[in-house]
Amino acid sequence: MIEAECPALLIVDVQNDFCPGGALAVAEGDQVVPVLNRLAARAGALGLPVYASRDWHPIDSRHFAANGGPWPTHCVAGTAGARLHPDLALPSGAMIVTKGTARDEHGYSAFDGRVAGRGTLLDDLRSRGVDHLVVGGLATDYCVRASVLDARRHGLGVTVVEDGVRAVNLVKRAGNRALDEMRAAGADVKPSRDIL
Repeated sequence: MIEAECPALLIVDVQNDFCPGGALAVAEGDQVVPVLNRLAARAGALGLPVYASRDWHPIDSRHFAANGGPWPTHCVAGTAGARLHPDLALPSGAMIVTKGTARDEHGYSAFDGRVAGRGTLLDDLRSRGVDHLVVGGLATDYCVRASVLDARRHGLGVTVVEDGVRAVNLVKRAGNRALDEMRAAGADVKPSRDIL
C-alpha cells in the first residue's frame, strides 16, 4: 500500500450525521466513501490493520450548542446519525475506535478513542507494531487534522488521502490550511491512486 514497515488504515468519522442529510453535514462528505472503500479492500487483502473511528456522544455532551458547546447535536450514541455510512465497506476484522463518549470530552482526535477490549487507539497500534497510518475521512479541518497531528506527536508516519477527505470549511479554505498544517507536521498528502 505504501512503503512502511507496518502500515495501517485509519478511516475517521464517516458517519451519517457528517454526510449529506445529516445533523452536521460536510459538503460532499459521502464522496469519500468509494475512495476509502478501495483503500480498505486493499488493506484487507494485504492483511493490514483497518480502523474506523466514530463520535459516540452522550445527549448531554458539552460538545453540543444546547449544552454550551460549539456544535449542533450530532452522533449521539446509539442513534442512526452516529452509525457509519451504510455504503462504507470495512473488511472483516476492522476495529472501531469510539471517542467523545464522556460529557466533557470533545473527542476530535481518534487518539482520544478506545478500541473495545484493547485500550486506546495508540495502545492497539503499538501492540501491532504499526509505524505508519494512512488517514482519510471527515472532516479535514477538525477530526482528521486532530488525528493526524496526534499521530505525528506519537512518532507515527502519516499519509493523508487527499481525495479521501472533505472539510467543514466554517472559515474559508480551512481545509486547505489544515492540510498545510499536517504537511508542516511531517505528514504526506497524496491522492489515493499514489497510495494504492
